[in-house]
Amino acid sequence: MGARTRDARGSVRRGRVRRGPPGPHVLVTLVAAVGLLVPAGTVTAAAGVRTAPPDVPTTFTHPGVHVSRPQLDFVRQQVQAGAQPWLRAYDSMMASRYASLSYTPHPRAVVECGPYSEPNHGCTEERDDAIAAYTHALAWSVTEDTRYAKKSIAIMNAWSPVIEDHTRSNAPLQTAWAGSVWPRAAEIIRYTDAGWAAADVDRFETMLRDVYLPEVIDGYNGSGNWELTMMEAAVGIAVFLDDRDIYSSARERFLVRVPAYIYLTSDGPVPRTVPGSGRDTPDEIFSYWHDQRTLVDGLAQETCRDFTHTGYGISAISHVAETAAIQGDDLYPEVGERLRHALEFHSTYEQGAAVPSWLCGGSVQLGLGPVTEVGLNALHGRQDLPMASTQALTESTRPDGTNGLFVAWETLTHADNPHVLR
Repeated sequence: MGARTRDARGSVRRGRVRRGPPGPHVLVTLVAAVGLLVPAGTVTAAAGVRTAPPDVPTTFTHPGVHVSRPQLDFVRQQVQAGAQPWLRAYDSMMASRYASLSYTPHPRAVVECGPYSEPNHGCTEERDDAIAAYTHALAWSVTEDTRYAKKSIAIMNAWSPVIEDHTRSNAPLQTAWAGSVWPRAAEIIRYTDAGWAAADVDRFETMLRDVYLPEVIDGYNGSGNWELTMMEAAVGIAVFLDDRDIYSSARERFLVRVPAYIYLTSDGPVPRTVPGSGRDTPDEIFSYWHDQRTLVDGLAQETCRDFTHTGYGISAISHVAETAAIQGDDLYPEVGERLRHALEFHSTYEQGAAVPSWLCGGSVQLGLGPVTEVGLNALHGRQDLPMASTQALTESTRPDGTNGLFVAWETLTHADNPHVLR
């Protein structure tokens, strides 16, 4: 498959993307900054892929991106029993255009995505098709109707021989959004005897490795929600590819970004930062945090930008933690308290609490989105941690649908779902 890469100026040129194991390695030590120390490790100079340390899972559990087999079995049982809220969530999903058996994919060789969707050449279509493939995979899991499995396969098979590149300024984010959802669909279809031909699976693997992974694995130095979603995509792709090195690389970058995205009072008087970001002084860091200088538990780097983008970051954190938990790599002890406080903090204002004058100048832009189910279930449902505001918001908005980007049907998959692994 041909591919396009970027030169030093960011222009697009056609080239050959290396497949298989990474090449020569260099040792890179990330220096501590504002109390955040990142351990040294072996990094691929070209792609930022680290050699996996011994504590990374040696084998992967499948299906294991976002939802596990026990979780899928639980969903099927609840829907077939007519239990709520799962039946309402399932009916809502099946009533959406994404679940139509006449759904037609629209693959493109080059997806061009600029800021604020200018231009939008294939961006919406790619995201829609990934969500549709996942929707049909979930429908197949619940109903065991092979028509849904075949439709999911048809959508994925339509893209894998065609897509070559993502271009324009929003390419990393677009790749992350679609690249987060494709592996969810692919994992369910591949590991539930849905009849996906081995050659087609191989071609889909090549697509993820050659087209999606290079765009996301190195992360992003701008808004935190971008890098968090990019790491979600990389983690999901790594699981599907059974690639420990990719998983380890994405996991490490994720664990650096989370404490630089959500504040806890234990961080001190200045939010944490990402080493090497160029934001090292308090003034530089506070500017990056949209000049919010009063710090409280759960405040996020983008809170004073708007709750919608903050919700993207919160959602990606919960998705990565959930996928890791399915793999027996429990990251909730490391990120769970930040995630819990962020959900509680933003849910409180999303429900109409008065905004104090010290927060974002006394005004916030709401619109958190359907992003609370996974974190609520993991932290309150499975760990019994107090999350009254998040629970109230979540229950008032069920069933959650999709944001049309990378969040979809999480009331169905994660509401009160007690399972990760058996």
